[in-house]
Amino acid sequence: MAENRQLTNAKSAKNDEFYTQYADIQKEVNAYLDFNPDTFRGKTVLLPCDDPEWSKFTRFFAENFERLGLKKLISTSYAAASKKIGTGAKKWGDWYQPSLFESESPQFDAEKTGVRGKIFVLDHDTNANGRIDLDDLEWHYLEGDGDFRSEEVCRLRDEADVIVTNPPFSLFREFLAWILGECKSKCKIENGKCKIEAATKNTKDTKKFLILGNKNAVSYTEVFPLIKGNLMWSGVTEWAGGMWFETMDSTDVDKVVDGKNMKNVASVWFTNLEHGRRHSPLELMTMADNIKYSRHKEIRGKGYFTFENYPAIEVPYTDAIPADYEGIMAVPRSFIDKYCPEQFEIVGIAEGESGKELGLKAVPKELKKLNRSLRDGQLYYMKDGYPEKPFARILIRARRGK
Repeated sequence: MAENRQLTNAKSAKNDEFYTQYADIQKEVNAYLDFNPDTFRGKTVLLPCDDPEWSKFTRFFAENFERLGLKKLISTSYAAASKKIGTGAKKWGDWYQPSLFESESPQFDAEKTGVRGKIFVLDHDTNANGRIDLDDLEWHYLEGDGDFRSEEVCRLRDEADVIVTNPPFSLFREFLAWILGECKSKCKIENGKCKIEAATKNTKDTKKFLILGNKNAVSYTEVFPLIKGNLMWSGVTEWAGGMWFETMDSTDVDKVVDGKNMKNVASVWFTNLEHGRRHSPLELMTMADNIKYSRHKEIRGKGYFTFENYPAIEVPYTDAIPADYEGIMAVPRSFIDKYCPEQFEIVGIAEGESGKELGLKAVPKELKKLNRSLRDGQLYYMKDGYPEKPFARILIRARRGK
């Protein structure tokens, strides 16, 4: 799929310089305020993996500091010398140029500008104009390059109540584990960086976060247990259509808007902040009505396939989930976008070792010969004498009497 190729390319080239649009941040954050106006009140918000001079995250939270009721805003950047942008840059000095904001500041240091990260802090009215906003940001160079795994950024994480950012796509697993860690007691510092271990054992009392990641992250072994355990869920913005980012890679551009290179990526918001859409149940038809009226030709007049190696039915579209079915259903990963925990229970994910642990029976050798893409731990059904397997599936079951 095209979206998978984009993510693979981003990882292989370490092309993680995607800047989130202000409107997308505003839309997402405002939805949490609609659900609970005090979501951020009295909180310290950390924006790591950011570039405060260019990023819209810092601008949005600074401009809305008083409206959100923040206690403190902290934003950190990653040093240019430590970045790897695209595949053509030879040295950071070939492309890096400090912003006018930095170069004209009294703190500017030509020896530090490219090799040190920067920290921006907002917590009081520095210019005595009666309000706290973007003009009150104070900054200085970090001791290191601003890597989120560094000891000094780990200390900022421990200070924060909420972490909000668009982390590097290639480091999403590690970044999520970093959020859930406790640097003071669990992280091991090696060569000045925090050595991360999986952190899926944390409870609902863990640090709050709102971060961007790709849709495929749902099936990561480090992520799915959090979603299944209702420790992490999809944000407010719907998944359809992906998201548009400003990109620093001039060789991979989908369109140019107002002179800015834009790229559409299959990214979504992940969070553990409560919002209203998460508790809105899907309006669904019964199995009989789906078979009679479904807009999907795979189901209308045909019904649902039953898997050969697991007691579940194949539901290829979220809106085709039969409302009256009592058993287990295999649904697309995009179901997570519509998942209401009061309406459904997540049973597991039918992929590889996770599928085997769920009890999926091994695929007979003779069927593997017919369809060489079949693997143990995956679901399959028979269609006209041929073994078919669906794309990655999440197994769910309706909650009754809740």
